[in-house]
Amino acid sequence: MVVVEEEAEVVFGFSEIIQYFLPVHWHSVMTHNYQHVLALAFATEEINKDPLMNLNVTLGFNIYNSLFSATWTYLASLELLSTRDNFIPNYKCDTQNIPVAVIGGPHSDVSLTMSTILCSYKIPLIVYGNPSMANNHIQRSGFHSMFTNGDFQYKAILLLLRYFRWTWIGVISLDDETAERFVQDVAPMFSQSGICVEFIEIFPRISFSSDLDRGLAEGAETYIAVMRSTANVVVLHGEFETLMILRMLIHYSEFAETSVKTKIWIMMAEMDFTSASFQRTWDFGFMHGAISLAIHSKQPQGFQRFLQRRNPASHKEDGFIRDFWQQAFNCLFSDSEEDDTVEGACTGKEKLEALPVSVFEMSMTGHSYSVYNAVYAVAHALQTMPFSTFKHRTMMGRQKHKFAGQELYQTWPLSVCNNGCHSGYRKTKKEGKPFCCYDCFPCPDGKISNQRDMDDCSQCPEDHYPNKDRDFCIPKYISFLSYDEPLGMILAIMTIFFFFITTLVHGIFLKHGDTPVVKASNQNLTYTLLVSLLLSFLGACLFIGRPNKVTCLLRQTIFGIIFSVAVSCILAKTIVVILAFMATHPGSRMRNWVGKRLASSIVLSCSFIQTTICAVWLTNSPPFPDFDMHSRTEEIILKCNEGSVSMFYSVLGYMGFLATVSFIVAFLARKLPDSFNEVKFIIFSMLLFCSVWLCFIPTYLSTKGKDMVAVEVFSILSSSGGLLGCIFFPKCYIIVLRPELNKRGQLIRKKN
Repeated sequence: MVVVEEEAEVVFGFSEIIQYFLPVHWHSVMTHNYQHVLALAFATEEINKDPLMNLNVTLGFNIYNSLFSATWTYLASLELLSTRDNFIPNYKCDTQNIPVAVIGGPHSDVSLTMSTILCSYKIPLIVYGNPSMANNHIQRSGFHSMFTNGDFQYKAILLLLRYFRWTWIGVISLDDETAERFVQDVAPMFSQSGICVEFIEIFPRISFSSDLDRGLAEGAETYIAVMRSTANVVVLHGEFETLMILRMLIHYSEFAETSVKTKIWIMMAEMDFTSASFQRTWDFGFMHGAISLAIHSKQPQGFQRFLQRRNPASHKEDGFIRDFWQQAFNCLFSDSEEDDTVEGACTGKEKLEALPVSVFEMSMTGHSYSVYNAVYAVAHALQTMPFSTFKHRTMMGRQKHKFAGQELYQTWPLSVCNNGCHSGYRKTKKEGKPFCCYDCFPCPDGKISNQRDMDDCSQCPEDHYPNKDRDFCIPKYISFLSYDEPLGMILAIMTIFFFFITTLVHGIFLKHGDTPVVKASNQNLTYTLLVSLLLSFLGACLFIGRPNKVTCLLRQTIFGIIFSVAVSCILAKTIVVILAFMATHPGSRMRNWVGKRLASSIVLSCSFIQTTICAVWLTNSPPFPDFDMHSRTEEIILKCNEGSVSMFYSVLGYMGFLATVSFIVAFLARKLPDSFNEVKFIIFSMLLFCSVWLCFIPTYLSTKGKDMVAVEVFSILSSSGGLLGCIFFPKCYIIVLRPELNKRGQLIRKKN
């Protein structure tokens, strides 16, 4: 403890510089912490020599030892309230030595223990270590911390873990209330940021020699459990002596050579890279790759020169320097009462700068800088006391620490429950496991994940589709039945071919219009049928090429009307043939029905019904160009939306009805005499026509995109070609190749 007293001389006190109970040198000085004393002395010397401070008092200090014990801490605190060398609490006759402030640390529980006494007497306590939470508002009012707030440290560690994507960690905490606070407050904060804690192990405090064996045994069990864990990153929540205990456990552990190198240690700012004298030769390699939060520190001018001037001969008033010197340089003074196990005599001329940094540092450490600032805080408070009432204020400056993320280029190890999900996969929680433990499943169709460890896959935009690995979206290409592609080119060539053949047949019939075969087949109906077939082949071209508003309006309606005219002509031809044979009977009245009017009436009436259906369709719900984004994964299908599906199938249904009636009528007339009989060819043509369109419907419904259009074009060409071949090729064969049969005598010849 540091006691600040007013009058001609101000005396300071200090705690926890001497003794750490280890196997050797039981009452040894912790050499690393000796710098705290020197920082205290240096700050006091600077203030006393600074004319600008104008304190009108001289600062001094006394150092009290707590021996890491609550009993000794209470005793030292009560000594401040007693007459010097006469321990009677609350009885203080030497009023010139009334303390005005105490600097305590670096142990948190020591600061808390002191506060229970000092707060009752309104003595400010300035803490240069990280204090535990005070029990009540009275204790809290007496605290003035010079140390970085623990909440800021946890947030810094959280940023570090997230930066390196270390989501599976372990925690070692001292056996105090900080472990409980971590479980209650810090662990949920880590969990909300996606960090899972595999274990929280309690690290024992080793305070007295009687506790040494038990503490080391408990610590060894903790260390073995940590080494067997799957987490590669361990947050070490301890204080300045924790690292020395950890080194002992590692040094004497059977895991020292195998497992320790697999862990990355993240240490709180309270910890210090200090060593006891007997540890100076031990390997420090396990700390390679460790990360420690640093306390904000500066190097006061003249501090290193102040350290270089220290030696046992010139600073005999320093009650710690001889013990420190022997421990730091592993030597003994000639008049020392210590045992003779240490070889070598101390000359007093040894150089502090020659010591390894784990034993003593020449630059001011973060803890020492906190002590330095604490002394100046007390001095400034004394400076202002004549002018205003002393107010308790927090001396801790909040430093905004910026992370060194852009400078970390090396490859770092992983610390996760599993190896993580690659892009293209999503996480799925494992039952009964923490949320950091999960399985990886591929993204479903249409979705991607372009980062590792995605909780869910994201949907590609409608005009994009996932690549093979499902880790990014590719723009879809627009697809339609084009003349440039092989399928469209083949259908276009077939259309031209059938159009040319139909034109040739039409020319043959026109040239031989006066021959008996042409006349017997009802010329008007034949020419009308040939023209409708020509138009149907031309109409197929409306289905090929980029759909637009005009082609979408015309393609289905023209197709339906033209095919209705063609099938109506075949129905009329069949009825006329039947009536012609019936009119040959004596006294038959059917002769009045046989003629051009009947055939024209049948064609016009049947076609009119289909035209009416198409007109209603175009009026109420006409077809229009549309984009189909979903039928094909990699394509945007440019198509004609039929507008009303029911009207589309009404057109097809009516056309099928006409074909079915024509087939039935032709089938009933199949036994008429051959010489007059065109009905057999009509039966075959209608059978082919109905077969094509019956197959069209399921095929059309089962295909997507331009394949649907290709199916319809092929159905148009095959059904039209079937009508052309079945009805007209036999007649062309007689007209062109067998002209001797194209005579009236052959037509009126009876069956034998």
